[in-house]
Amino acid sequence: MAEYAGIEIVTFKERQNRFIATCIKDTGEEIITHVKNTGRCKELLIPGVQVAVNFQDKATRKTKYDLVSVKKEGAWFNIDSQLPNDLVEEGIKQNLIKFAILRGKVTDLKREFTYKDSRIDFLIETDLGEKLLVEVKGMTLEADRIGSFPDAPTLRGLKHVETLIDANEDGYLRAVLFVVQFESIDVATINKEMQPDLQAAFQKGMEQGLEVLAYNCHVTPDEVVIKEQVPFKLL
Repeated sequence: MAEYAGIEIVTFKERQNRFIATCIKDTGEEIITHVKNTGRCKELLIPGVQVAVNFQDKATRKTKYDLVSVKKEGAWFNIDSQLPNDLVEEGIKQNLIKFAILRGKVTDLKREFTYKDSRIDFLIETDLGEKLLVEVKGMTLEADRIGSFPDAPTLRGLKHVETLIDANEDGYLRAVLFVVQFESIDVATINKEMQPDLQAAFQKGMEQGLEVLAYNCHVTPDEVVIKEQVPFKLL
């Protein structure tokens, strides 16, 4: 579970660039916020929607607010790109997140593991000597209860999948875990219209033993909780 302190509900006005957005308080005051997601989020960040901003009164900051969640059709979507890894670490330690590819009991969990020229989010080791590389991705794009990744082309994401495919040669088990940062979802998938080469990489990886799984979240303006595993399919 992740919690935010100092949350305020304001109205989204416009996104100035990847990092900065203008919002309006109920009093009419305009505030400058840091957008905690560099993706496009075009289907979420629409002028006039309600958003949750987190007050950060630190002298070193250029902005005093982080934009962390957006209300879409009555439901909250978290867009904080720093959150998924923390949720996954907690979920693994609490045995809420489970990998079908593992037979043993998790004995060690390392973050930011360096493999060749890539940094992988997690290395998991078990009492049976298994070593599992896990790459975590946040998912915020939704249409008709289908969650998709990515919402913008990602060369970094493609490289991570290709690296995981290659790691099979060194005896590693491999997985990609999508944290669906909203609740209402029937299936998670890859956005092949946005990035067909990523779809192809996942297809190749899954044929070679790459486990792909997704967990959705219960989201409120000030709280995000891992809920349950949801199906992942290449559509």
